Amino acid sequence: MKNNRRDFLKNISLAGLGLTGAGKLTDSFLSGIREPFQQTHRQRFNMHDYSAPALETVRIGFIGVGSRGSGHVRRYARIEGVEIKALCDTIPGRVTGTIDRLEGGLHYPDAYHGSEDEWKKVCDRDDIDLIIISTPWDQHAEQAIYAMEQGKHVGVEVPVALTIEDCWKLVETSEQTRKHCMMLANSAYGDFNILTISMARQGFFGDIVHGEGAYIHDRVSGSNRWRRDPENANWFGYRPWRLDANVGRNGNLYPTHGLGSICQVMNLNYGDQMDYLISLSGDDFTMGDKMKELAAEDDYYNSYVGKSFRGNMNVSVIRTHNGRTIMLQHDISSPRPNVRYNLISGTKAIARQSPPPARFATGHGGWLSQDEADLLTEKYKPEISKRVGEISSEIGGHGGVDTMMAWRMIDCLRNGIPLDMDVYDAALWSSIIPLSEWSVANRSNSVSVPDFTTGAWKTNEPNMDIELKRGGSTRILSLR
Repeated sequence: MKNNRRDFLKNISLAGLGLTGAGKLTDSFLSGIREPFQQTHRQRFNMHDYSAPALETVRIGFIGVGSRGSGHVRRYARIEGVEIKALCDTIPGRVTGTIDRLEGGLHYPDAYHGSEDEWKKVCDRDDIDLIIISTPWDQHAEQAIYAMEQGKHVGVEVPVALTIEDCWKLVETSEQTRKHCMMLANSAYGDFNILTISMARQGFFGDIVHGEGAYIHDRVSGSNRWRRDPENANWFGYRPWRLDANVGRNGNLYPTHGLGSICQVMNLNYGDQMDYLISLSGDDFTMGDKMKELAAEDDYYNSYVGKSFRGNMNVSVIRTHNGRTIMLQHDISSPRPNVRYNLISGTKAIARQSPPPARFATGHGGWLSQDEADLLTEKYKPEISKRVGEISSEIGGHGGVDTMMAWRMIDCLRNGIPLDMDVYDAALWSSIIPLSEWSVANRSNSVSVPDFTTGAWKTNEPNMDIELKRGGSTRILSLR
């Protein structure tokens, strides 16, 4: 009787997995569910806390100067010790227009445009130290790898890669060339983000238990945002290629904004590490209908009618080796206000960013008053905010966080000190994209998160120097 019951339960389990008729779960099947991404890399050099030789002047080439890249050019141009040497884009007007908008007569970059491979000429130059990449997502890894192979440090817009294979290639290339590869995760420098990092390091939260982050940014329901404008290269919610990025895929396609500061607060890659992830997506309720609506006005959209789009909402949950949890959300096609939601929860306190203003609580009794929150903000404000927060806001870029990020990167290179974020951070945070897609496609099964540090996380020290214990000597040139 016991054997019959055991067989019955086994068969029910196999049926639920679509394996009716199988006698047992084979090792190969279990490995396919649990370990789809094999890890064979051995660290040849630890790029964490690596200090490259100091550069008195950082000579920069920019690849991609559309809406995002042109802003980078203007911000880096206002940092002491920077020389902008080259600008590259496939659209000539973007290059010439960005050059025309440079102020002060301090920079005279060469222009590269037209050919799809012009960017390689920029990387090949021997008078450039740093390449800033702001191209479509699927080009980031190839361009960053090539730039490092040509002896350049790189700063890459988010995400740094779209596949686990490319994440590993970036890690291996950075270690081999000993060139920095920093993902330009600007949200990590947001006021709330660096404040909570400071609070966590000073024990305000106690032991960190849980974090939440989201990228909820409607790019569909506003009809004008998606109507094609042949005279404007920035249609499709600022970037035409972003429409194609949502076709035939399902997962969290943009995790880094919500994830970056949580990883810093939890010391992931230095003291703790992600263990596994599960991800769930709903259906698409809006994008397919929007394509039909637009196709009625513009034949361009006919090819998108009937295609499969990613679900409106994706929820991904991560568990770390030290038992912490992270929840990430992604939705760019529902009529919701823009939310880059962050929440940090510990054994002593909790902080919540949205809806504003930021709120704090230390128990079940409710959120602290605004006066109490203001006192906490002032008490835990990190040195980087005190030193460059005001002038960064003056120059701008998402309220100044882009300027602060650019300044800190240049300051580190000029002082010959480690960057705030390294290639392991870039790879780990970007890996959530393919991992979430795999989990969604496999009925939300859990998937192990690769350890891009190959064990070094157990001894690595925290990286992001928000107190400016090293460096901090570079000036930001005022607009006045």
